[in-house]
This record gives sequence, C-alpha cells and structure tokens, in this order.
Amino acid sequence: MNKSSELPDFQRYQFEFTAHIRDPKRHPRPAGVEARRMKIYNELLYNNVESFLLACFPVLRKILGVRKWTKLARAFFSTHRSHTPYFRQIPDEFIQFLQNEWTPPDDYPPYLLALAHYEWIELVLSVSNRNADCQVDAAGDLMNGVPVLNPVLANLRYDWPVHRIAPRRKVLPAETYLLVFRDAADRVAFTEINAFTARLLSLLESETQSGRAALNQVAVESRHPDPALILQAGATLLEDLRARGVILGTYRI
Repeated sequence: MNKSSELPDFQRYQFEFTAHIRDPKRHPRPAGVEARRMKIYNELLYNNVESFLLACFPVLRKILGVRKWTKLARAFFSTHRSHTPYFRQIPDEFIQFLQNEWTPPDDYPPYLLALAHYEWIELVLSVSNRNADCQVDAAGDLMNGVPVLNPVLANLRYDWPVHRIAPRRKVLPAETYLLVFRDAADRVAFTEINAFTARLLSLLESETQSGRAALNQVAVESRHPDPALILQAGATLLEDLRARGVILGTYRI
C-alpha cells in the first residue's frame, strides 16, 4: 500500500508541491496551482539556494561552465536532504552531497571534489568561533615548550594543485599540501607548504609534544642522515610559523 495515500489530503498536497519545486521535470505541478505562480516559487527557491553556492564556489562554477554547473546544482537541489535550516550552511551540505551522494559523469573534471573542498574551507574558517582553550605564552620557547597552534587552521593534502586551477589552464595531478588559517586581522590566508611542514603541524595538533620532540620524530620518520640539520631548520620554521600567526606561542604553565 502506498504510504502517501494514508496521509491527510493537505499533507499529500504539500509533498506534491515541494516535490515539484525540487524537480519540476519529474514531478507534475499540483492540481489547482496556476503555472505562472508555481514558476515563481520554483525560480525563487532554486535561485536562492544557487546564490549561496555561487558565493562559495566561484572557481568551480567558472571551470564547469553554465550547463554543467546548472546540472550539478539542480542535482543537489532536487535530491539532497539537508540537515540544517540555516542558509549559511548550504555550502556544507553541498560538500556532503559531493562526497557521499553524487557520482560525477565522465565529462566532469576529476579534481571537482578537491577544488570544491578547497573553496569551501575558506568559508568554514571565516565563520569559525573556535578559540585557544588554554593560557598561551606568546613569547614561549617553541623548541622546549609545547607549541599552541592557531585554533582556526586547516592542514590540507590534495592529489591536485587546487590553488592553481583556473579556466583554460591545463592541470595535472600532483600531491599538494596547503595550509589555511585565519590571522589576527580575521583574514583567511592560504599558503602552499611541503610534506615536512605538513607532518610537523599534524604532530603539533596533539598539543602534547614540544617542538623539539616533534622535530625529532619527523627526523626519525624521514630517516634523514643529519637529524641536527632537521632541528636547526625546524627551529627556524617554528619561528616563521609564529610570526605568521600559525603558532600562537606555547602553553603557559
């Protein structure tokens, strides 16, 4: 038995109404609704959702072009069931859709998800309300103390150079490490880093190791023939990261 037939008439009408708004081509317009008025609802809601996507994913939109972008945005609008009532979180839902629900056609770029994630992370960090949950000594000894990372930070690895993707530019796969963080002026900064820096930051995220201990671990893992050189270069790197706002200081005891 069709469950929809068990619903009150007004609820079945609501389901028909919203199904048509989501996908007018697959679901007929409910009886008794003027086509002109229904079109206003369809365009208003879709355009509203798309405007939030366009604000977050401008490069992706340029790469795909009008036809492919519209097809993708329509697929999201018609099939995804959002778990938030906030318009600001529509890009978050779009990323969930790309990661878990959408199978890209062969004519879409293979780096689509990586590029979308890269564009989305700027929004995530720009609205983050995370703060350091400890007392910080801004001038602390980064080698012997425990460094405190900026709480609004993303240490990212992609299989594509997402920060170089642009229309009509040939892109080849390449292991890419990017550091994204919000500085003291509330600006979101992007910078390319190497595997060494990425690994060091991942170790410091545990908030349990001194800078020296983390660098020693990197030296062991990399089997570097001169660990002292790693410590020397690493000490300079830690100070540079502090100057840029990636490291706030050390835990104040």
